[in-house]
Amino acid sequence: MPPSFVTPQSPPRLWALIPCAGTGSRAGAEGPKQYQSVAGQPMVLHTLAAFAGVARLAGVLVVVSPGDTFFDEEDATILIASCGGPTRAASVFNGLIALQEHGAAPTDWVLVHDAARCLVMPEQINALIDACQHDPVGGLLALRLPDTLKCEVGGRVVQTVERGDKWLAQTPQMFRIADLQQALQAAGDAVTDEASAMEFMGQAPLLVEGSAQNFKVTYPQDFALAQAVLLARNV
Repeated sequence: MPPSFVTPQSPPRLWALIPCAGTGSRAGAEGPKQYQSVAGQPMVLHTLAAFAGVARLAGVLVVVSPGDTFFDEEDATILIASCGGPTRAASVFNGLIALQEHGAAPTDWVLVHDAARCLVMPEQINALIDACQHDPVGGLLALRLPDTLKCEVGGRVVQTVERGDKWLAQTPQMFRIADLQQALQAAGDAVTDEASAMEFMGQAPLLVEGSAQNFKVTYPQDFALAQAVLLARNV
């Protein structure tokens, strides 16, 4: 049996948690990719601007690596926690503890979002909140797989996979703080997103239709695409 979820005694608040402790090794950039300039400012600032446009958030906490000074002179309206870990899961877990130290309740909702998904829009964040705020589990933005999916061995196709039920996971991913904390602790550092930790606990997160533009800047060519989209929005 999956664990029972805590029933909140008062209306839960909404918090955003942005893990920002990655090194960006796949991006081929000098230094962490989230601080590389895209369309005139560091990528993570575009991300934070989207969350600033969601008025019902109680707060936004950014998890950085110990010794990271990037936010020392940035907007003091966001919370900074220097508790980034060696993995995304560790950074999120540590960030959940930091949120509670800042007054978040275990039954509050947390929206975890990749710092490098700088094209997310407030409308998408609000759509996720609307879909999940009364759900017993929570959910995530995701995109139906548009392309044919192949399995490979030794550089050659060995199977074409049915794509009808396949989705590309995105962020934000929205769950109650205590539930996600418990799930991450049980699943360990190997999980690559919050939904997979919840799945490990036997839960079935809700899929909420996202956008193809909400991609994670990961490889060198992604920077140019992200810049083109951001510049086109400002025309």
